[in-house]
Amino acid sequence: MINHNNKALVLFSGGQDSTTCLAWALETYEKVETISFYYGQRHDIELTSRLSVLNSIRSSFPKWDKKLGADHLIEVDFIKNFFNTALTNDLVIENTNDMPNTFVPGRNLLFFTIAAAFGYKSDFNVIVGGMSETDFSGYPDCRDSTIKSQQVTLTLGLEKNIILETPLMWKNKSQVWDFAKNIGGDALIEIIVKYTHTCYIGNHYDFHSWGYGCGDCPACVLRKNGWENWINVE
Repeated sequence: MINHNNKALVLFSGGQDSTTCLAWALETYEKVETISFYYGQRHDIELTSRLSVLNSIRSSFPKWDKKLGADHLIEVDFIKNFFNTALTNDLVIENTNDMPNTFVPGRNLLFFTIAAAFGYKSDFNVIVGGMSETDFSGYPDCRDSTIKSQQVTLTLGLEKNIILETPLMWKNKSQVWDFAKNIGGDALIEIIVKYTHTCYIGNHYDFHSWGYGCGDCPACVLRKNGWENWINVE
């Protein structure tokens, strides 16, 4: 599929992966906007962090600032009422029936659907997401096959050529750090370390070489190990 309007809408949470995807989109497309979701998270630190990330990107990369448009926050907190998960409730993170209880069923599918519908009126036919099959928690809606299937469904359902881009799909966390460095150099790495938030439990006061976080939850472990592996190779 060929993109003719050179515009992209980025699913943006304020975390490491979505920030890296935003940088990639700003290098790839001429006009970029971001869309974020409040889905009843157990903390709002990511949503707050995303504003710091956006401001830092604008000030550190003037060429990206010219391309970066509006940020949209969509409330879909009704899904919190459907499930009892560790991302929406104060629960101990654990695996249950081979699926971690951090899985929010249908979350990514809903995000892509809303983003495609939201972008319809403004002719944003490219939606960028930070899903990965290489380093992920077993979520079925992060799989490449799932994303490709949804792309077909959205294209048919909207009668419009919808493209779902997942530039991190086959990268582990070490490769994500390297990918970010290749896109935006040390300045982007500094933004990711200082301003993004990934920790599941919302720890944004313990600072490490790889950024803020508890250091123990699955998201922190992936980020920390990826950083250490990348630094050792560097």
